[in-house]
Amino acid sequence: MIETKTETIPEVAVQTGPELTSRSIVVGLFVAAIIGSAYPYCVLKLGFGPNLSVVSAFLGFIVLALILRATGTNARENNIVQTMGTSAGQTAFMCVLLAAFDLLNQKNLLVPAIHLGTWQIFFWLCSASLLGILLAVPMRRHYIDEENLTYADGLAAGETIRVLHEGKASGASAGPVKALGLGSLASGALMIATSFLKLFPDTWLLPGMAPMNIGFNWSLLSFGSGLLVGFRICLAMGIGMFISWFILPSYLFSHGMISEQTYPITLRWVMWPATGLMVAGGLTSLFLKWNLIVKTFRGLKGSKLSERSFPMQWVVIGSIVMTIVVCLVQYFSMGIPVWLSFIAVLLSLPLMLVGLRVLGETNWGPISAMSNMMQAVFAFISPGNVPVNMSSSGLTGTIAVTSEALMQDFKAGQLLRSNPRNLTIAQLIAAPVGSLATAIVYPVLRNKFGIGPQGLSSPISVKWAGFAELLTKGFNALPPGCLVGLVIGIVAGITLTLLAEKWGELIPSAAAMGIGMLLPAAVLMTFILGGVAQLIWAKTSSRTESDFRIPLASGLIAGEAILAVVQAILAAAGVNF
Repeated sequence: MIETKTETIPEVAVQTGPELTSRSIVVGLFVAAIIGSAYPYCVLKLGFGPNLSVVSAFLGFIVLALILRATGTNARENNIVQTMGTSAGQTAFMCVLLAAFDLLNQKNLLVPAIHLGTWQIFFWLCSASLLGILLAVPMRRHYIDEENLTYADGLAAGETIRVLHEGKASGASAGPVKALGLGSLASGALMIATSFLKLFPDTWLLPGMAPMNIGFNWSLLSFGSGLLVGFRICLAMGIGMFISWFILPSYLFSHGMISEQTYPITLRWVMWPATGLMVAGGLTSLFLKWNLIVKTFRGLKGSKLSERSFPMQWVVIGSIVMTIVVCLVQYFSMGIPVWLSFIAVLLSLPLMLVGLRVLGETNWGPISAMSNMMQAVFAFISPGNVPVNMSSSGLTGTIAVTSEALMQDFKAGQLLRSNPRNLTIAQLIAAPVGSLATAIVYPVLRNKFGIGPQGLSSPISVKWAGFAELLTKGFNALPPGCLVGLVIGIVAGITLTLLAEKWGELIPSAAAMGIGMLLPAAVLMTFILGGVAQLIWAKTSSRTESDFRIPLASGLIAGEAILAVVQAILAAAGVNF
């Protein structure tokens, strides 16, 4: 994993000046509204969301330093704006669940049908998002301070803010500023060439490998993410990719476990061992460090942390209140029994903990696969009940995805010496903005473009709805042997984690292998090239790698991400490409 060199950050650049100011809150709300409004189209159209953190960081800098020309603005104030934009966007990501509801309604599989109005969407997403933020607060010391996981998006956002403000102070002549700028220009130019001008396809598939989606995705965002994460994690993801897309398909097909060797069909099988690998690995790692977890919760009660840590009593009270609210919202809006909603909240805790570890190591949150696992759990708890299946897995997914946003912001804050308490408050302020933006924008997009093959395709929603439809036929409809694969994944996850305690970085990460088994090879191979580049760079010129790798990678992420959001805003306004 990457060691964040926070000791090299100039003191004046990141440690002085106000932070949670009225100015930063107002600008943060503005950025949150933009990101929250643009993100639903982006997610529904592309099937994934670009890096929110660096986009929010750039927008915050533009508004604070260039448009307002605010005197005394500083990096930590900019980080508050970035945090609010990230919070709103992550909440808006769950528009994929609303689209899944509509896809199932079209097939008359939701009985009774679920049609959520604007305020129902708002209260549902808002209460679940606030609950996810609160539940993640105590885990900062474990994942950020104790284990120092990478959280590449947060690292990129923090580095972007630092470089922008140092460049502003020094006349933009510093090397890191140039690296950030060149990375952004290159990434943006490549996206313009592939997505806007269509000069060549954005994915080159290897001959004969198209059904398995094996090739290279022309994306400097993916390459930059691999550059940030580093070679060790990329290698583990590569091992998972090789198992899923090169070894298993022919074996599964020859033994009648899959009907054809294609990416979607194979994914239905490999998601089981991959999820078992991630869940078992993540929970085993937490169990091995139980003393640190206990120390963390005890420390939260201490007076020494009161000025920087969000008070534990607020976490407890807020979590109880939000749990009650979300259970009532699901009961009155969807007819879901309160006890089932409460079980969904409880099950979201292990989902959240595992997701935070996987995200921290690989920069990919396994929300889709983990939510599918929750769908299987609720298919067992309440067989044949599609509304319960969808709403409960959606609730756990919303809690998990908002907790991931908070941890990314904590990582950026670690780099910039931000106050974690202020970052938590900023997230709590912005989550309702993202919820309201989604509640307003999603119906507009649905009515204008449609949801499904003839409109916004929303691949995540199709997968979510398709799995719910499959489970209505009972567990016999699952791919043959997949539950055996789940057990094998669990055993492998536990074993790798135990070996890693003794042999350290010589053992592949279970979390990275698991996510590598799930993602398309075309995306992963580009990502892995970034990790290989990091290794070569470190071996040939360790000094320049140390000085310029993070700002360059941050720029590669930022350029494509910013254009993706701009494209979403233009498309929602009727300007299509």
